[in-house]
Amino acid sequence: LSVNRHRRTEQEEDEELLNESTKTTNVCTRFDDSPSYVKSGKMRDYQVRGLNWLISLYENGINGILADEMGLGKTLQTISLLGYMKHYRTSPGPHMVLFKRWVPSLRAVCLIGDREERNALVRDVLLPGEWDVCVTSYEILIIEKAVFKKFNWRYLVIDEAHRIKNEKSKLSEIVREFKTTNRLLLTGTPLQNNLHELWALLNFLLPDVFNSATDFDSWFDTNNCLGDTKLVERLHTVLRPFLLRRIKADVEKTLLPKKEIKMYVGLSKMQREWYTKILMKDIDILNSAGRMDKMRLLNVLMQLRKCCNHPYLFDGAEPGPPYTTDLHLAVNSGKMVVLEKLLPKMKQQGSRVLIFSQMTRVLDILEDYCMWRNYAYCRLDGQTPHEERQISINAFNEPNSSKFLFMLSTRAGGLGINLATADVVILYDSDWNPQVDLQAMDRAHRIGQQKQVRVFRFITENTVEERIVERAEMKLRLDSIVIQQGRLVDPSANKLGKDEMLSIIRHGATHVFASKESEITDDDIDAILERGERKTMEMKEKMSSLGESTLRNFTMDTENSSVYKFEGEDYREKKKVITNWIEPPKRERKANYAVDAYFREALRVSEPKAPKAPRPPKQPNVQDFQFFPPRLFELLEKEILFYRKTIGYKVPRNPEIPNSAQLQKEEQTKIDEAEALAEEELEEKENLLQQGFTIWNKRDFNQFIKANEKWGRDDIENIAREVEGKTPEEVMEYSAVFWERCNELQDIEKIMAQIERGEARIQRRISIKKALDSKIGRYKAPFHQLRISYGTNKGKNYTEEEDRFLICMLHKLGFDKESVYDELRQCIRNSPQFRFDWFLKSRTAMELQRRCNTLITLIERENMELEEREKAEKKKRGPKNATSVNSFASEFGHIDLKKIKENIYNPFQ
Repeated sequence: LSVNRHRRTEQEEDEELLNESTKTTNVCTRFDDSPSYVKSGKMRDYQVRGLNWLISLYENGINGILADEMGLGKTLQTISLLGYMKHYRTSPGPHMVLFKRWVPSLRAVCLIGDREERNALVRDVLLPGEWDVCVTSYEILIIEKAVFKKFNWRYLVIDEAHRIKNEKSKLSEIVREFKTTNRLLLTGTPLQNNLHELWALLNFLLPDVFNSATDFDSWFDTNNCLGDTKLVERLHTVLRPFLLRRIKADVEKTLLPKKEIKMYVGLSKMQREWYTKILMKDIDILNSAGRMDKMRLLNVLMQLRKCCNHPYLFDGAEPGPPYTTDLHLAVNSGKMVVLEKLLPKMKQQGSRVLIFSQMTRVLDILEDYCMWRNYAYCRLDGQTPHEERQISINAFNEPNSSKFLFMLSTRAGGLGINLATADVVILYDSDWNPQVDLQAMDRAHRIGQQKQVRVFRFITENTVEERIVERAEMKLRLDSIVIQQGRLVDPSANKLGKDEMLSIIRHGATHVFASKESEITDDDIDAILERGERKTMEMKEKMSSLGESTLRNFTMDTENSSVYKFEGEDYREKKKVITNWIEPPKRERKANYAVDAYFREALRVSEPKAPKAPRPPKQPNVQDFQFFPPRLFELLEKEILFYRKTIGYKVPRNPEIPNSAQLQKEEQTKIDEAEALAEEELEEKENLLQQGFTIWNKRDFNQFIKANEKWGRDDIENIAREVEGKTPEEVMEYSAVFWERCNELQDIEKIMAQIERGEARIQRRISIKKALDSKIGRYKAPFHQLRISYGTNKGKNYTEEEDRFLICMLHKLGFDKESVYDELRQCIRNSPQFRFDWFLKSRTAMELQRRCNTLITLIERENMELEEREKAEKKKRGPKNATSVNSFASEFGHIDLKKIKENIYNPFQ
């Protein structure tokens, strides 16, 4: 034995044992089943494992990221952690949403509302400290940051953590200023594959370790990292202790996989016209093969996407005023035509529907459509207040809810929304970022969903939408391959270059230019669905067959050097100009109506590309709208033919016209056989030239047509006032001839369509006035008594008091006045009734008009129902009365019924 060996004395050993016995052993708590404090349901196995992981983070003093896929219950796992802290660690808070449902023992306060409500909540609830958890929104957090800084927070939980991925944003800066013991981030989007976003989250969780973005970027330089899997594996090893991510396919076996069908739709006639207009406006940059402004291209893309959704998104496209809510809303958009067929089928099957669109003005159109079709709906977009947002979600999710449809804007519908009571998702348009669309689908595809979720993605064929969806699918596939191999996603691959934008815009342009007709098919919905499933499967097979190199080459812009360069000049650009040239649509040549061949000449109309034939130098200028006698045109035509004969004119052959040889022969024969006008014919010609409306010029004619459109063809008195320089008698005489011989006019179809549109508007104004008169006439004091029958479609913004005022004042001011909505807006501002109603006072004249149109539609429907009810009652009473009179007459046949009626109605005669 070594003599130098240190030996403890008995006293020292006893002291050490005593110290060990007094130390508290830190045992990590674990749950094998759903905790008893979680009510209204039972946590699933993987959720319990997630809770245990969160507890281990807390007990080891580590902050973390819970990144489970959307719909796996991140909120419940977080609430159960806070419940554990209160019940097992006697640490009630303060912390940071369905507490009443899941853990009712936690006292939760929700800090939302206007300034007065928030001040009262802070004064009466927050500062006294009678609460455990405070729930608030990002916006309120920024506004009330001074209040939140007063507390030392035990736990700070941030849902949708990608909102702080930009460390320079206002929200990111403010949350870093709070004093917190623990921090937890929740996100359904995988962020760990983008380096700088990852650093922003790590800096929030571990600010002492990850304090410099520059150092972090230099340690993991993207260019080096992309190929270095060992370096990335090391990074993932660092992340693993405080990041937990599970996906539905691995843990939620009871949830059926969602089924996506791409619904390919055509353009309507109106959409094709607007699509062509947009392309023609910028045809110069589309044919410049790469030398263009990026912002201008982005604007073209945005306008084309609007056109694919609905042409009414452009000012002036919707017929009106007055604006009506009827079938034209559906037939003028290919997507709405398919929606019109799809929704009844879904309703018949007992499904409930979510419709997502990026454009809130598309939701406006869908809202009008739902009111017209009487679909009970809810709506949520970026402008929806928090209180109304939650009311709408609850109304849609409640048992036996009457709401069939929920429309949401794609970006606003992503935060903390559970709509698993719906089983059909319609993506009216697609986002550039495929993750945003996936998040929208997961509003329905989540825990609690009993049916298979069907996703219908609307894509307009042969337009930019096809390329946008194809690009998004390729990006998703590329990211999937890279992540599976444990490498970092290259952020530069997601940038949209100018060449790629140009390629997207050009896609289908030639096809659109080729025709102006509608491409919407009359197929039934089953045929459309079958075709969609087939095309979806084809695209899926195509994507699965593409490798990483193919996908990268598809997304990247053109290389810097190529074989097209020769002697300093890039011939690739010249080749692009030739191959990518978009041929604009050929100008239409309208065939003019003519009394005979002369009229075509007089109006300078000829066949395409035919050279102009010579005409006599001093021939009178006659117009079709002057309505000369038909005989005049025969004489003028004869004069032209003889003139061509005297100068030896030969009719050229036009190879572009069918049967050109035959036509050439016939025209030449007419010239060869022509004779000069006789003396009697010359005198007759002069007399006939005085018989038309020679004093009417083009300006007078246009005024006459516009007046007919404005007042209707029968209101001669008002029409005469609109035509300047003409007496009522002259206008009356012209009108009689116009309606007798209008078919001789060159543009008669266009002119009649213009007049008939105006007359339809007049009839519509009359019917609206009649509906308003009928509604107002049913009440003695309509401003106080009037009730509106909303049915199941009461709007979310306007109160009944506001709607009542709008209808009554509209009737009082006169519906058909030109500036009625400006006057209505002024009446609202002057009314003491609405002096504190900032919403109504801030509405524009256009917004008031749209609301009034919606209310008029409701009133017309109510009037129609009343009329049908009255007819039914009359029909019910009629036969009974007739029977009693007839039986009376048969029994007392000698009695004069006519005499009895006279005595009844004239008792004193």
